Amino acid sequence: MAGAEMLLQYLWEHRLWDYGSLKTIDGRRVNIIDQGRRNQDSGPDFFNAKIEIDGHVWAGNVEIHVRASDWHRHGHHADRAYDSVILHVVGHSDAEVRRPDGQPIPQLELPYTPDYRSRYDAMVNNTVDRLACSRHLYGFSPIHITDWITALGHERLYAKVERVNSALGRLDGDWQAAAYVTLARALGFSTNSDAFERVAYATPLRCLLKHRSDRRLLEATLFGQAGFLATAGNDPEHPGYVDDLRADYGFMKAKYGLSAPESPGWKMARMRPPNLPHRRIAALAAIIADGFRFGSAFSHVTNQADARNLFTTEITGYWATHYTFGPSSAYVPRAFSPDSVTSLIINAVVPLLYAYGVYFGDDSKTAAAVELLQSLPPENNSVTRIFTDQGIPCDDAFSSQALIQLRRAYCEPRKCLYCRIGHRILASKAKP
Repeated sequence: MAGAEMLLQYLWEHRLWDYGSLKTIDGRRVNIIDQGRRNQDSGPDFFNAKIEIDGHVWAGNVEIHVRASDWHRHGHHADRAYDSVILHVVGHSDAEVRRPDGQPIPQLELPYTPDYRSRYDAMVNNTVDRLACSRHLYGFSPIHITDWITALGHERLYAKVERVNSALGRLDGDWQAAAYVTLARALGFSTNSDAFERVAYATPLRCLLKHRSDRRLLEATLFGQAGFLATAGNDPEHPGYVDDLRADYGFMKAKYGLSAPESPGWKMARMRPPNLPHRRIAALAAIIADGFRFGSAFSHVTNQADARNLFTTEITGYWATHYTFGPSSAYVPRAFSPDSVTSLIINAVVPLLYAYGVYFGDDSKTAAAVELLQSLPPENNSVTRIFTDQGIPCDDAFSSQALIQLRRAYCEPRKCLYCRIGHRILASKAKP
């Protein structure tokens, strides 16, 4: 039912009706001068509409329901917020409706082609194809896809910038602390981003920097806050290491009054050893031990080389030969692979640099952030391959980020109506 009402709202918002047959249920001619502005909060669905009914112009709000009886079912007949409704738009008129003051409200059944709903359902409820609109993409104008990819790339970037701004607000405008939280989240590499972010917020950077000369103490604090010390077993090759970490964590926890997140939400099932969060926590500790120059250096990035130079950190000691607590692995001192560095640039450097440019009104920073994305190779993963298999180009990281945004924000929640591709496909079939 929610999907059907969303469809009617979409048709109304985009004026996709049969212009020659608009009449109220009681036969009065209707001319939609202005369909109004969509309301995302409580109250009528559209504000400030202007409707002409039998030559009389009315200004007010519009409410939309699948069935007219939903007016009563939703309690609008007793809600004074609906006094200003001038037109009730419905898919099926099965009841007369009145304002809370008892006055009848003009009612309109919204006309559209008989097969439009079935076409909409076939796309939105498509469980056969990985891409719901794949059968309609053949011959689709490349310029429309390119324009949408550009908009989506900026949409995803702005969402990440908003997260940086949220961190700044939460951390009293401290850019270094915001960079720390943003980098920690990026170290989660999507799967564990939320968990890393929770640990970072619970473990203030200022406390860690006071002990940056003691890498083991930093590791103990971060592993303790992450909840990994509670289950860590002793390694026969490094007897006493875990016990030392527990003792160090107890010291830091008492000194700074630290409280670990109750449930960070770590995900480690079916994960390759190099992708486990333990080594990435060790890498974060190493970056902080070096003075956390990332916290200021990100703002001076002008190109890809600058960005990659931020992640030359090497891991020493226990974690140079371990991916988790337990038996040792091969000696791998390099903290990040080239692909991992690319991901960190996309998810930490770029949004920080863009947010910094907006905050200080420096257009050169925002331009550098976008150019940096466009200079990076595209991400090649299960999401981007869904689109590239359909012939949609993906030439750089800006494009791959756009495709991830398309998949996550539109395809997966089946918001085909609000996707420009879905809109063009469906809008072309709405009118007779």
